[in-house]
Formats: sequence, C-alpha cells, structure tokens
Amino acid sequence: MSEADFVQLQQSRIGKAAKHKGPTEIEIQNAIREHLRWHGWFIIRHQQTLGSQKGLSDLTAIKDGRTVYIEVKTARGGQSEAQRQFQADIEEHGGLYVLARGVEDVEFLCEKKD
Repeated sequence: MSEADFVQLQQSRIGKAAKHKGPTEIEIQNAIREHLRWHGWFIIRHQQTLGSQKGLSDLTAIKDGRTVYIEVKTARGGQSEAQRQFQADIEEHGGLYVLARGVEDVEFLCEKKD
C-alpha cells in the first residue's frame, strides 16, 4: 500500500464518521496512531487510571531520539486544567507537546529533514 493509498483510507474512515457528528476522539486517536506508525514512530497509548499522572497525554510518540506527547481532542473538545498543567510541565522541561484534532496536526512530525 502506498502512502497516498494509506492517507486516502484514513480520510475515508474519518469522512464516514464526519457525515454524522464528526469523528470521535478514539477514531482520531487511531488515525493518528496508524499515521505515525506508518512513518516509523513507536507509539504508546496511555490509559488514565488510579495513580496515573494527572493530565497525562493520550499518546507518546518516539522516533530517532525524539519524544512527543500528544493529546487528542475532537473539534469541539477542550483540555482539562490537569491537561493544561501537564502540557506546561512538559514544555517547561523542553519537551514537545501537541494538541491534535486530526492527523494533519501531527504531519509535521513526519516531514523529511534535510
């Protein structure tokens, strides 16, 4: 499957959901995970449970020594105070945090560097 075929498949999956209420957070998350994996990223999906770091991002992506924390939201979703604090803590320590509402918000991670 070519990258163009893969992107078209992801858009058709999300497009079907968009005809109704729009894609759910889990549909967006799955599309982002598949897209990043396609580009060689190692993806960790976090489950918030008792004892977890409050505000922990939905995903952590790792490739070539880079670590990115990704919080996934729908078009209308917003971060909780704990999520905003987690973002601030990550950025204060030099980390990269992305608030993603679709694959397009993480595509920059897959761009080739010269």
